[in-house]
Amino acid sequence: MKHARILLAVVFASALSAPAPAASQQIANEYRDVANRLIDAATGDHDAFARLTELVDRFGSRVSGSVALEKAIDWMMVEMASDGLDNVAGDPVMVPHWVRGNESLELVLPRPRSLPMLGLGGSIATPRGGIRAEVLVVNSFDDLTARAAEAPGRIVLFDVPFTGYGQTVAYRSQGAIAAARVGAVASLIRSVTPYSQQTPHTGNMNYDDDVRRIPHAAITVEDAAMLHRMQDRGERIEVLLKMEAEMLPDALSRNVMAEITGSEFPNEVIVLGGHIDSWDVGQGAMDDAGGVVAAWEAVRLMKELGLRPRRTIRVVGWTSEENGGPGGSKYVEDHADEHHVLAMESDGGVFKPSGFGFTGSDPAFDIVTEIGSLLTRIESGQVTRGGGGADIGPLMQTGVPGMGLNVDGTRYFWYHHTDADTIDKLDPDEVALCVATFAVFAYVVADMPLRLPR
Repeated sequence: MKHARILLAVVFASALSAPAPAASQQIANEYRDVANRLIDAATGDHDAFARLTELVDRFGSRVSGSVALEKAIDWMMVEMASDGLDNVAGDPVMVPHWVRGNESLELVLPRPRSLPMLGLGGSIATPRGGIRAEVLVVNSFDDLTARAAEAPGRIVLFDVPFTGYGQTVAYRSQGAIAAARVGAVASLIRSVTPYSQQTPHTGNMNYDDDVRRIPHAAITVEDAAMLHRMQDRGERIEVLLKMEAEMLPDALSRNVMAEITGSEFPNEVIVLGGHIDSWDVGQGAMDDAGGVVAAWEAVRLMKELGLRPRRTIRVVGWTSEENGGPGGSKYVEDHADEHHVLAMESDGGVFKPSGFGFTGSDPAFDIVTEIGSLLTRIESGQVTRGGGGADIGPLMQTGVPGMGLNVDGTRYFWYHHTDADTIDKLDPDEVALCVATFAVFAYVVADMPLRLPR
């Protein structure tokens, strides 16, 4: 009994020395009503989906350097001002300007057939008449090394099944370098996707200054498998590849943004958004107009509900994420004099959200986890360790905590960087849930009395 009394005394003393109650629980209790207002407003209509539809139908794909991208940014700035948001701006950014031009891939042997293809962003062109050559199919970089003696003068096709984006995308980014190093005249990849309906996927690729540059393109999963079967049967495979791709001088673009100015700490900023550019195929609805519009609508709803937090909340459509990400880097440079409290990004499609991945300190993680409890009713408040995004990456490198929206990504890489990334792939109710999730996290972090700790 004596030992029990001593233990109870220690426990009681520890409880007195700890914060009581936990600050994060106080936050949840204080903001439950406003969170429900934001959720109700976001899910009560399909305004976000309507705005997203107008954006992608009106301007289509928005590759960096294009007229379509700059017209979309002009339109956004007009609409943001019409929404009554503060400090609508387009911060200038110089961006790469790659133009696809006409392109084609014809199977010549063992039978004639036109093969759907997409040149990869940054690729050089073929000679004017194209490149006709025998194809060597390999299933990995190691396989190419083992068969290097067969590669000179051929077009190398990397037929590599999708095992995850991070692993498989290496063949898109590095394939031309590896193929050129063993003497290939061009390179092709099986599109980086787990599912295909004869849809080739584009995306950025790299060159190495120490290796000759060769054209680099993607074909469909189905055709890569077919060519591989032909090779396994011992058939000679010849194709004719034609590409007019061209890299023009860098062009002027903008990071587009608007905000609700903080009532007490206007120079403390919570930033949220996605990238407004896309590849030059499809509509870029999923990747990533949806992310930009969901963040934009979250801020607009705060304005509509008369909510003005203590800190500034800024929505940003970063430019040229697909072509090297200069928008994210330039944003850090342009806003270095501000104190960013939190950066939030959506770049995985606006499908059904589950919450956010968070990168930051343990105390900050505890707070955002508690904020997530305010979203239990729509099942989108789970906070996991590790999160961010390409556009907020440069900001996170300065020590700013980062959050990446987690969604049901089952179908994301089906449509990623293809002509099939169109508005019909998204669900209005799921887009609305993404808006609500953005709004609750951003508003509470912006308004709570204490700044989110680093």
